[in-house]
Amino acid sequence: MKELDPITLAVIQNGLIQVCNEMDLAFVRSAFSPVISEALDRSDGIYAADTGELIAQGELGLPIFVGTMQFSTQAVIERAKDVKPGDIFIVNDPYLGGTHLMDVKFVRPFFYKGKLWSWLANTGHWPDLGGSVPGGFSANATEVEQEGLRLPPVKLFKEGVLDEEILSIILSNIRIADQRIGDIKAQAAALSIGEQRLTDLLDRYGEDVVSQSIKELKARASEQMRSKIADIPDGDYHGVAYVDSDGVVDEPLKIDMKVTSKGGELHFDMSGSSDPCMGPMNSVIATTKSSIYLAIKHIFPEVPINAGTFEPLKITDPEGTFLYAKYPRPVSGCAAEVSQRIAEAVFNALVDVMPELLFAAPAGTSGNLAVGGYDPERDKAYVMYVISGGGYGGYQGGDGLSNGCSTIGISKTTPIEVMEQYYPVLFEEYSLHEGSGGAGEYRGGFGVNYKIRLRRGQARASMVMDHGRYGPLGALGGKDGGLNTVLVHADGKDYIPPHLSKDQDIQIEVGDSISVSTPGGGGFGSAFKRDPDQVAEDVMRGYYSAGQAEERFGVLLDETGQVLRSETEKRRAKA
Repeated sequence: MKELDPITLAVIQNGLIQVCNEMDLAFVRSAFSPVISEALDRSDGIYAADTGELIAQGELGLPIFVGTMQFSTQAVIERAKDVKPGDIFIVNDPYLGGTHLMDVKFVRPFFYKGKLWSWLANTGHWPDLGGSVPGGFSANATEVEQEGLRLPPVKLFKEGVLDEEILSIILSNIRIADQRIGDIKAQAAALSIGEQRLTDLLDRYGEDVVSQSIKELKARASEQMRSKIADIPDGDYHGVAYVDSDGVVDEPLKIDMKVTSKGGELHFDMSGSSDPCMGPMNSVIATTKSSIYLAIKHIFPEVPINAGTFEPLKITDPEGTFLYAKYPRPVSGCAAEVSQRIAEAVFNALVDVMPELLFAAPAGTSGNLAVGGYDPERDKAYVMYVISGGGYGGYQGGDGLSNGCSTIGISKTTPIEVMEQYYPVLFEEYSLHEGSGGAGEYRGGFGVNYKIRLRRGQARASMVMDHGRYGPLGALGGKDGGLNTVLVHADGKDYIPPHLSKDQDIQIEVGDSISVSTPGGGGFGSAFKRDPDQVAEDVMRGYYSAGQAEERFGVLLDETGQVLRSETEKRRAKA
């Protein structure tokens, strides 16, 4: 076989990514649930026929699914029997390469000229999978069965035909079942689009050329990642991050991250982390590993994504800790919350040695809020799922972004106009969480405030968030970002969850409200190195009060907002 030329290799690489991008777009455009169609909580990819290794993932997919879909595809391969064209397996078992139960995977064998050539897979966040509370985020769960219906790999479609018996079992165990068939067909249709486009690619360039390109792209990704890692001086580095609590026991959980750089490889040891916990903040190993993958991809974004990207990353299984969950440990918080703390611990470990590529901690929570109830005006049940943005950390040369998406995804908040149209709620506020950016030479970005009020019927609210006790970490002398807060006003009284960021089954009636403020990013570098004129501009814009400018940055302002130069110098010198 002749050697591949660079142009052909680049064309094949982008062609494979485009197949996944089209799957993503088909899924989004035909899905019924706003969490998929508007918030973009989904992903699509192509995986190797024999190993299940990642070949390509869409640019529009959530980064956390990069690793987990590889593991779930491998679980399907191990259990698949008598596979035929048109079969689609459904799986959401967290312990078989998953995340939480609401992330439902579809895996389809792809045949080319009668031979199993690869697997196509996608993940979509279903708004409900049963369990004790609407939306699945059971903050007080002590076993996985309380979180919803757990599905091992089973054929939901057999040779292109939907199995009505399996479907009836699923729909009989989840809320708003009548609305799920639209998402199921959308998810399956995305894989059909992938089959068509991948067939076209193989027809055009030939099976041998595409297969050779995939092998070469994997080798080059591994080589490129090793070359990036080689810039990190050999040595041992240490970082920590904390989860507020597990939702059941009100004590923090520690992620103890030891990173060793050696010979173009990074070794990760988390054995010093907290023991398995009672509540739903345990992380399955697929999510734990994927969190490290995405953290390193944040640091080296130019390295392409495929199985070769992960080869130089050597992860010791953290057995005996809450980062290696085994049945029946509850796990609903692992993908959206614990994963971000794991990434934060990696950033914290490496920021001192590579400050030019890293940053202070971002908000680090998806802000999962689920409100489920019955809308009497529409005569139907509903589950509303809200995710929200927060501040990014400051970095060398710039301030953090405000209201950015989470560390582990590119998902976005569903437009409030859409949520008000779908659900019996009114958003009374959506604003910047002023003062939440961590102080630093380069300050953190700001979180958001929002307030929803129930307009009709009755509902139950549950939430699994984080950074309510500890703000996102500052770096190189920067201060931590602001905290996540939740306030429920019900029956004429204010209620703050005992665990600050986690609670479930909060009963709300017409007129009751829920107010949430998301965290700001950490600051980067000493706040006293920040240009006083920039601080004055932040105050003028309402980002900080004059009192916060003095307290956090040592900058004193007069009544007109002008910097009092001599007083500021004295204040900073004294501090």
